[in-house]
Amino acid sequence: MPIALAPLDTDMRVVRILVDEKTKKHLESLGILVNSSIKIISSVNGGVVVAVKEGRLALDRSIASKILVA
Repeated sequence: MPIALAPLDTDMRVVRILVDEKTKKHLESLGILVNSSIKIISSVNGGVVVAVKEGRLALDRSIASKILVA
């Protein structure tokens, strides 16, 4: 499921990232990798705030819809 639809405050695992290589490399540098753990802190209008490792990141609707979690 897309990260924008994932339940709040639940540890999820990234299973697929459906973006171009440049964006994928940028997300990897921020700690969002396939098989990495991610937790959704809040979700508003498709945009999400996620906890990755020790930090928090805000992702807009277009990116959040392309990160699939399980």
